[in-house]
Amino acid sequence: MADIKIAAIMRAGIFSPNHIGNDASILNLTADQLRKRGCEVRIYSEEQLAAGAVTEDIVINMCRHHRSFPVLQQMEDRGALVINSGYGVENCTRERLTRILLGSNIPTAESIMVNTDERVIDRMNQLGMSNAWVKRGDFHTMHKEDVTYVRHPEEAQEVVQEYFLRGIKRAVVSRHIEGELLKFYGVYGTPWFHCFYHHGARDKQGMDEDMPRFDIEALKAICNRAAEALDIKIYGGDAIIGKDGSITIIDFNDWPSFAPCRAEASGVIARAILAEIKKHNAAKNVKK
Repeated sequence: MADIKIAAIMRAGIFSPNHIGNDASILNLTADQLRKRGCEVRIYSEEQLAAGAVTEDIVINMCRHHRSFPVLQQMEDRGALVINSGYGVENCTRERLTRILLGSNIPTAESIMVNTDERVIDRMNQLGMSNAWVKRGDFHTMHKEDVTYVRHPEEAQEVVQEYFLRGIKRAVVSRHIEGELLKFYGVYGTPWFHCFYHHGARDKQGMDEDMPRFDIEALKAICNRAAEALDIKIYGGDAIIGKDGSITIIDFNDWPSFAPCRAEASGVIARAILAEIKKHNAAKNVKK
């Protein structure tokens, strides 16, 4: 596989709030796993990608800067293999993500998408939406203030107005879902899946004592559907598990840090990438 040359694009630091080291680690570990399997992997920054420095036909990336999206998409359109897809990464910006999950019947929180210079109180009252989460709609999260919990519509209006003053034009207001927060990580097309409650003591089965029990196979199926709808292969996210075991996806991320399971995940990701390369090359040979 020495002839397989791969570009690996690091995530810009502004899109790794409190996770710069973790995000760099998972990409570096994945690159090392690919090198062990005979690939040549070169690391680039998002700035180098935007400047046209990347010439490889196989690109793995953790990009989140809006300038990176069209570059990745143009590479895909020219026939390059890009993981995660530039279209998929753009789909994970908040408003697009919310619209796609809702439109694909993925169990997710009821939400409204608004301009930050408009009144949201009336719409929230019409929906009976009091406790909610206000999130910037244009990009991925960059600051902790980009996702804010509010206790009533008037407070939501204040946060939306603050977004407007910050120059953020769009916001998503999502109903607060009662339950326990579950973190999950997966690689589409593989059986590998890792999840855990954000708080709680683990028992020997990896579940958490005194936490709601749920159908993990159902969660995996939901995540696979979401990954397909978003065009994402390497993913993670958050779900709320209700007392009755119900599952609600509240966030879905393109190539997260995999911090709790990084060593194991990097090998799975590398094998999945090699499988995609094999399929990609086979498809090119057929076209010839």
